[in-house]
Amino acid sequence: MPDLNGVVPVIPTPFKASDESVDLEALSRLVRFAAAIDVPAVCLPAYASEFYKLSESERFEIVDTAVAAADGEVAVVAQSNHPSARQAAAIAQQNANLGADLISFAVPRIFPMTTDDLLDYCRTICDAVEQPVLIQDFNPGGPTVDGNFCARLHKLSSNFCYIKLEEPLMGEKVTQIRAETDDQVGVLEGWGGMYALELSPYGICGLMPGLAPADLLARIWQLEHGGGSDAALDLFQVLLPQLLFSLQNMELFLHIEKRLLVDRGLLVEATVRSPTFTPTVELLNYGDRLNHRVIQALNRCGLPHAPGV
Repeated sequence: MPDLNGVVPVIPTPFKASDESVDLEALSRLVRFAAAIDVPAVCLPAYASEFYKLSESERFEIVDTAVAAADGEVAVVAQSNHPSARQAAAIAQQNANLGADLISFAVPRIFPMTTDDLLDYCRTICDAVEQPVLIQDFNPGGPTVDGNFCARLHKLSSNFCYIKLEEPLMGEKVTQIRAETDDQVGVLEGWGGMYALELSPYGICGLMPGLAPADLLARIWQLEHGGGSDAALDLFQVLLPQLLFSLQNMELFLHIEKRLLVDRGLLVEATVRSPTFTPTVELLNYGDRLNHRVIQALNRCGLPHAPGV
């Protein structure tokens, strides 16, 4: 089973500016870049991949392309989102057939459900595949799953191995999940990696940010876990303003993320599929200033802009 220890970036979906069609060649470049920066895995098509704007056939095509581009050099986590348990299970099975190394899906949070309802939903998808499963619980309007939920699900479906949470001040929840699952379920932190350093002492196994700063975050993670906490903080403080700014709005994050990938020479176009939040010139200019600081940090660390491409 692939070990998701460290940085697991979400690959954005590149679109052609002419017609907003998926640019599979550009997608392959992004996956090869991820393999070159030596992260354990990549994830797609997730929220930061604009999965909610993709057709079902496009999602499968993206996973198929990523598996081919990864060529065994980096694990592929295939996001299999659908509010219907039956449909999500079918998507997961198809992604498994395409060669995904792990299956992931987001807990549906459209309407409130009981814990037992959520457990049944998650178990249906876990039991549909043999691959290890990562569950994302993104719920900005309320509480996420807890240690008891994770322990119950892992007991029923042993291939449930990872949980991704994206909420502030979740250190105690990380401790609870680790304790109640006997460390059989690893906790990954999302939301751009914003909470990674504060959660490191609680024992998160990794983080799932966007792709553009993934190598910088990998260096920060290495410094933090190699005893260089001050050095990790020094580097993190350069990236944090960019994360805080862009994550004010998920669509703004997509624009700023893709513009940074263009600046790095990894994308030619920073197209976000419509409908989207259209940033003003002032917002884009400020985002570019913050992205420039990220590029400067890469240069200081000796990190190449576009390895593997």
